[in-house]
Amino acid sequence: MKLSDVIEELEKEKGLDRATLSSIICEGMLAAYTKKYPDLIFKVIHDKKTDEIAVSVEKAVVASVQDEDREITTRKARFIDKKLKEGDTVWLPFEGKIGRIEVLRAKQVIATKIREIESRAVYDEFKDKVGSIVYGVVHKCERKGILVKIQDVYAFLPKVLMSPSDKCIVGHPIRALLKEVLLQPRNESQLVLDRASKDFLLKLFELEVPEVFERLVEIKSVARAPGYKSKILVYSHDKNIDPVGACVGVGGARIKPILKELGGERIDVISWGDSREEIVRDALKPAEIKKVEIVGDGSANVWLDEDQRSVAIGKKGQNITLASELSGFAINLITANNGKDGRMVVSEGLGEASGVEQEEE
Repeated sequence: MKLSDVIEELEKEKGLDRATLSSIICEGMLAAYTKKYPDLIFKVIHDKKTDEIAVSVEKAVVASVQDEDREITTRKARFIDKKLKEGDTVWLPFEGKIGRIEVLRAKQVIATKIREIESRAVYDEFKDKVGSIVYGVVHKCERKGILVKIQDVYAFLPKVLMSPSDKCIVGHPIRALLKEVLLQPRNESQLVLDRASKDFLLKLFELEVPEVFERLVEIKSVARAPGYKSKILVYSHDKNIDPVGACVGVGGARIKPILKELGGERIDVISWGDSREEIVRDALKPAEIKKVEIVGDGSANVWLDEDQRSVAIGKKGQNITLASELSGFAINLITANNGKDGRMVVSEGLGEASGVEQEEE
């Protein structure tokens, strides 16, 4: 096979231009000859007239040759170029051969260079899309996550960045947040996806709710327990727009696609209140709260009836943890119990309850 045919075949397969491929092949052959003859200096080019690789070696012009591979006599040199004199150097065709091991070396260098160019192309194509939602198809289910095909590029959705409700079904379409683009592939992919973060939820609302995308409705805060429940705090910059209604839509038309995307994960959409007490009260929904008192900058005492205590806490303490994260306050639940106060304290951002056993709905 002619070298031009090899280049043409690689051009179709890899989508690289001929000049780049020609340069890569020459670089691979240079590595092969250098491996076989480490003491010599080579130059390798693609001779387009003969359509072959032309290998040249650098030789010194000397009065008397001691090393034929690296030297040439002044008399012979002047047959090539009359201007050459002792002490000059000249490039001459190299007739030495390389073996199977050196050919393998050339193939390794060529393959590595092509991978580097392909990786750079993927990086350049996707680097500006980090933080946005991308669309793909489930290609393979693996123990550590899901391999997703996006156009002709593979992306990886790690299990730690999946929601518990996510299922891996080969061939099914999938949406995810592009979390990171790597310069070099890790296993089979350079793109790292995410479906468990608050940012993914936020981007879904931007896709489904025009007012959020246009910043007429601002999502002030997001708290999420993937697969269980999320809470978002919304504020309208236009007094004529109801922020909750805009996010939910008529008959739930806007929020239903988001719920479906999240596999039934529940979402509480809460309007930004006029006071910090009101925000804490609404963040604890669906529990009915009697009174809220802000203590300092970081805590809130919340009074409620005994029968609302488990509702406020939620399954495995998740409702009160989400409420604390959303509002930014450590919440102390206080209930009447035979004339004494029963308290439950949740530290902000820790998702832990102390003082009582966590309850389920």
